[in-house]
Amino acid sequence: MPAAEHTYSYLAPSVVVEEDGRAEVSLATSGGRAPNPYFFTGFLGAPRQTAQALLVVAEVARTRYYEPPNMIAARILAADPVVTSNLDRLRFESFSACAGVYARLDLEPGVLDGKPREWGTTNVDFNPPMRAALARVHDDEAMLMHVGHDEVKVETLGGGAVEKKVPLPERWLKGFAEVQVASSYMTLRHELPGVEARRFLQSLPRTKSRSVAWATPAGKGLRLSSRADEAAVCLAGPERLRLLEKLLPFATALRVYGPAPSGRRGAEPSAWEVVLNGARAVFALSPELFRGFSGEGGVLSDLAAADEEVVDAVAETLHGEPEIDPDDVAHVAGLARPAVQTALGALGAAGRVGYDLAASAYFHRELPYDRAVLEKMHPRLLGARELVEQGAVRLEGDTATVRSGDADYVVRIEDGVARCTCPWFARHRGERGPCKHVLAVEHARRTARVA
Repeated sequence: MPAAEHTYSYLAPSVVVEEDGRAEVSLATSGGRAPNPYFFTGFLGAPRQTAQALLVVAEVARTRYYEPPNMIAARILAADPVVTSNLDRLRFESFSACAGVYARLDLEPGVLDGKPREWGTTNVDFNPPMRAALARVHDDEAMLMHVGHDEVKVETLGGGAVEKKVPLPERWLKGFAEVQVASSYMTLRHELPGVEARRFLQSLPRTKSRSVAWATPAGKGLRLSSRADEAAVCLAGPERLRLLEKLLPFATALRVYGPAPSGRRGAEPSAWEVVLNGARAVFALSPELFRGFSGEGGVLSDLAAADEEVVDAVAETLHGEPEIDPDDVAHVAGLARPAVQTALGALGAAGRVGYDLAASAYFHRELPYDRAVLEKMHPRLLGARELVEQGAVRLEGDTATVRSGDADYVVRIEDGVARCTCPWFARHRGERGPCKHVLAVEHARRTARVA
């Protein structure tokens, strides 16, 4: 998988210094809005809990939950979590090597000693010494965290320098976008107290399974079932939640999120949030073990429909907000709310906004936005543009015909949903984003309205 055209370099490695019973954690950053700023410096409450949660997020990035048959073991391109400093909290995020599990740790105001100095986003270096040091942290130690580094560190017996470059993989940028889309359609379905959360997570299988399981209510807790009922939440590859066991000593509740049930239910994404002391750890799982978030295509319509000037106008209003209010953005930018929603979708496709299920709101994440690079990541979008440029789309009211290769495909709008006669739509039924023919028709209709 080729890497995206974003490279992160560190001026120095992340370090932990232990002195007088204190563990001082300095996370090296690769920059932000200013050259290598300190986003945050302060003591953290619940040191052991925080250290363990950081290790869980880092471990997800080093884990591959699914390998295709006959696949040669692949090198993990990046295992360094992305850290976002919002106006009042820190968020650490990572994806598994297969892109099927998204992990995020939110360190909220109650556990931070003071507010972040700056807002921004960077990759942080979780090297082996850092992980070993975090594993030794105890609750009787004060834990000071620096997110940022403003000097080049040189340290060898005879001198030397440290500079580490890490590419941000394409699948991570695409994954950020897909998780944001999937999460925005989820609602809180169940909430378990700490005791029931422990019982459920400890009951999950340890062996890998490609079958789709469902978590359904049983008394005060949840149990796994092979069938979905109205209250069930999809849990494909339930063993993917096992890492959350490491947080059970600190868990006060488990919140379970999923899409609202409608009609016949197939595999669905889900999110599992462990509530901690002043923090939350979230795992979002892809609909099936072999489906990573980076290949779903849920952002294609928003990315295709977004007006570049509107996207820029919305982006200009964002300043590290932990919760983005679309109505406030619309007022400040002088835009209609639907245009803001579409622009947020496009910014999500760039990884510049995420979605916090607990707040039911977007949050600002600052990553580079290059529309040309983003469009190259999505072959269906490029294919749709080519079809329009070739004059392959014929519009006829709510129906359109698209000439693609040697075949004609019919796209119809039924109950506000676009359907296509192509093999892609027949296979996925819209569950993995629109096909290139639907995208081409949408683009052709926009072009016709402008003309």
